[in-house]
Amino acid sequence: MTNPVLVEVLRGGLVESAHRGALAVFEAGGKSVWEMGDTDHPVFPRSAVKAIQALPLVESGAADAYGFGDRELALACASHNGEAAHAELARSMLAKAGLGEAVLECGAHWPSRHEATIALARAGKTPSSLHNNCSGKHSGFICTCAHEGIDPRGYVAAGHKLQEMVREAMEDVTGAPHSPDNRATDGCSIPTYAIPLKNLAKGFAKMATGQGLSSERAKAAKRLFAACMAEPFYVAGTGRADTALMQAAPGRIFVKIGAEGVYCGAVPELGLGIALKCDDGAGRAAEAMIATVLAKLLRRDEILSARLDRLANQPITSRIGAEVGSIRPTAALLGI
Repeated sequence: MTNPVLVEVLRGGLVESAHRGALAVFEAGGKSVWEMGDTDHPVFPRSAVKAIQALPLVESGAADAYGFGDRELALACASHNGEAAHAELARSMLAKAGLGEAVLECGAHWPSRHEATIALARAGKTPSSLHNNCSGKHSGFICTCAHEGIDPRGYVAAGHKLQEMVREAMEDVTGAPHSPDNRATDGCSIPTYAIPLKNLAKGFAKMATGQGLSSERAKAAKRLFAACMAEPFYVAGTGRADTALMQAAPGRIFVKIGAEGVYCGAVPELGLGIALKCDDGAGRAAEAMIATVLAKLLRRDEILSARLDRLANQPITSRIGAEVGSIRPTAALLGI
C-alpha cells in the first residue's frame, strides 16, 4: 500500500515538498476510530513510547522511594532540549539514588536547543550525558535498578533485567510481540522494537483509560500521563511542539514525538490513543500531522480546535523573517 500525502510544504503558492504517512486512532478495546495509510506496517516508535518505558519506575515503587514528583516523572518520559533545567533535574534524580552521571550509558551530545548549546560553550564547558535528550529516561531506568537492587551496569542491553521489565510493559500495553526478530537499537543505545501503528494507538488508549491493564499498571499510566500534562516543559522544552501542544489544552492532551517522524499520543477525555508515522522521517510533517489529528478529534471545542489548527499550519520564513511559504495538512488529512 502506498501511503497518502498528508502534509505539503509550500514556497510561495506552489507545493515544493510533500510528505506521505499513515495514522491510527483507536479505542482501548480495539475499535478503530480513524485510520489512514498502512497501519499494519511495523514501525520503530523510538522515543514516542517513553511513557510506557517509564512504567517500571512507578510500578516498582522507585518513584515514591526517591520522592519523585511530576517534574521528575515528566523528565523520565522526555526527549528534552538539554536546557539547564533539564540537565539539573536529571542530575538530581540520580543523586536521590546516591548516584552520579557517570552511571549513565546514553552517551553525550550538545543540547538540542541552540541557545542552551551557546550558553554551555560560553561557560567553557562541554556536554555530558546529562544533556542527552534521553537522560531523564535513563535516570529513571537507573533509579529503578537502584531501588530493586539490580546492578545497573549494562542496563541498556537487551536481556538486562531492567530492559526485560521494559519489554514486558511494552508487550502488555501494545499487545504486540517484542522479540529479537523485530528488535533494533535506538539512538540512546536501548532496544527498540518495530510494531504496527494500530498496536501503538491501542496501547496509548489503554494508557489513557486504564482499560485492559492491571489496576497497578493503570494507576502508574495515569500518573505518568498526568505528570507529563502538568509539566510539559520537562517533556520537551522551549520552542518544542510537544510542549506547545500540551500547553494548548492543559490536562487534556498527551503527545510524545519519536525520531524519524513518529508521534504517539492520547486524548484521555475521549478515551482515544493516537499513533502516526511520516514515511520520510520529517519531524516538521509529523508535527503538522499530530496537530491536525488533535484539532479534528477535539473539534467540538472550537477555540481549542482553532488553536491546534494554527499549530498545524506553520509559516516558513526567510533569513530576514519574511514569510515565504508554509507547512499545511492536505485535503486528504483534513477530510475535505
